[in-house]
Amino acid sequence: MLCRGEFLMSGYRNQPERTAEAIDGDGWLHTGDIGTLDADGFLTIVDRKKEIIISAGGKNMSPANIEAAVKSGSPLIGQACCIGDRRPYNTALIVLDADFAPQWATQNGLGERTLEELADEPAMVQAVQAGVDEANRHLSRVEQIKKFTIVRGDWLPGGDELTPTIKLKRKPIAQKYADAIEAMYD
Repeated sequence: MLCRGEFLMSGYRNQPERTAEAIDGDGWLHTGDIGTLDADGFLTIVDRKKEIIISAGGKNMSPANIEAAVKSGSPLIGQACCIGDRRPYNTALIVLDADFAPQWATQNGLGERTLEELADEPAMVQAVQAGVDEANRHLSRVEQIKKFTIVRGDWLPGGDELTPTIKLKRKPIAQKYADAIEAMYD
């Protein structure tokens, strides 16, 4: 998205390099957001430019869009982090919903178990796979999740993986779960 007008900042104070990065020679502010215009001219922000995934085949994809589809695929899925930049296919790290997953486990004869224990439970993996399959029905072939790993435990706001406003910290996640991510591509 680009913006221009009198209401915008004139630049960063005493930081001409940052100003030059943000505002081009014609006065357009490059926001770093990716947006779409609908038929009525309404703008919807769909992602951040820095977060766009470019597949090994050169396809640009919105990880936030893919993650939203995965989370809506099953109430068992509390968080999803899509991985796929410069990769042959997309994978996901999935965090079980801390409220729903234990209830589901009890209702399905698994007894009371922690999120850590449920991450390895075959019935839970199968149920999450059904949710991922449902999400994939709503995604293009290149956007679909081919493999996933259920993370043991929870991601809490303000922790290693989520900001206080519940946005994914992609770089720390990639570093912390590097082994699990690479295993999905072996």
